[in-house]
Amino acid sequence: MTTPSTASKSFANRLLDWFDNHGRHDLPWQQDISPYRVWVSEIMLQQTQVKTVIPYFQRFMDVFPSVEDLAAAPIDEVLHHWTGLGYYARARNLHRAAQQVCEQLGGSFPDSVELLEQLPGIGRSTAGAIVSIAFGQRAAILDGNVKRVLARHARVSGWPGHTPVHRALWQLADELTPGDSRRSADYTQAIMDLGATLCTRSRPRCELCPVSGDCGARATGEQANYPGRKPKKTLPVRATVMLIAMTPRGEVYLRQRPPSGIWGGLWCFPELDDASGAGNLCIDNWGMQPAQLVTLDTFRHTFSHYHLDITPVRAELPAAPTAVMACDGHLWYNRAQPSRVGLAAPVARLLARL
Repeated sequence: MTTPSTASKSFANRLLDWFDNHGRHDLPWQQDISPYRVWVSEIMLQQTQVKTVIPYFQRFMDVFPSVEDLAAAPIDEVLHHWTGLGYYARARNLHRAAQQVCEQLGGSFPDSVELLEQLPGIGRSTAGAIVSIAFGQRAAILDGNVKRVLARHARVSGWPGHTPVHRALWQLADELTPGDSRRSADYTQAIMDLGATLCTRSRPRCELCPVSGDCGARATGEQANYPGRKPKKTLPVRATVMLIAMTPRGEVYLRQRPPSGIWGGLWCFPELDDASGAGNLCIDNWGMQPAQLVTLDTFRHTFSHYHLDITPVRAELPAAPTAVMACDGHLWYNRAQPSRVGLAAPVARLLARL
């Protein structure tokens, strides 16, 4: 274990003093603290703002109050309650990890970083947060907010995605985490709060920061340069056509995507390469030519690694198909009484427009 220096103790003490008076103490996951609640909140907070997560977390806890409830739930139910949060691999890993905890660990989360990292979707920082907040043990974290605080304070140059920069930030995170575990949970929350509320990406409020007195970036007026930006690259653009097949009663046909890959396990409209094939697809699937085909405006959905231009085509079927597909992976979605399934974001958007 790293022994904190005098300077790092000073950093921690100043941060804790600030947290006691100005930190956030009323977030939902700070109440009735348990490894399960901390874990779910940390997964939801990955790449997602606190204000967005709060209502999702509260609803999730209402439906899945324990790890046993989550493990026993169908994946469709889990994805349904994740719809809108994005990065759906998080939800799939959450479900898999819950099942492992119940089936292999008797429903109890391990209390070490190393063992937690063996569960799906839990990396070193998330494991550190669970260990420090839920178990009260010393463990460093390095989420996006903490990276920004440390990169500015110690003037660590470069993009944190580069391995040497990442290593340097982890070393700092470990050195600055206090050795006394009695306030491990508070320190973890404090450094996350500092990045989220004061040491923000733009217009940081340095005048209120408890550690600004020896912050390297503030001393040189270079806050905007830290952390280094991810190297820019032009995202490729792909295109697809989504077929919105509707019965006279307004039911809409959806297919479930494979469990891995983009929108894994979510329900989506059938996709085509070209809008001209929409009529033939209806004939192939349901044996009928649409009464009307309407091509809607193209819109763009952006993933982390490419743009997807989506052209929806609404196909109004003349009658409800007599042989409704009842096999797994097919669904006639009733918008008046929607099924509790996970929907890809563009699909939810188009259903709302309908």
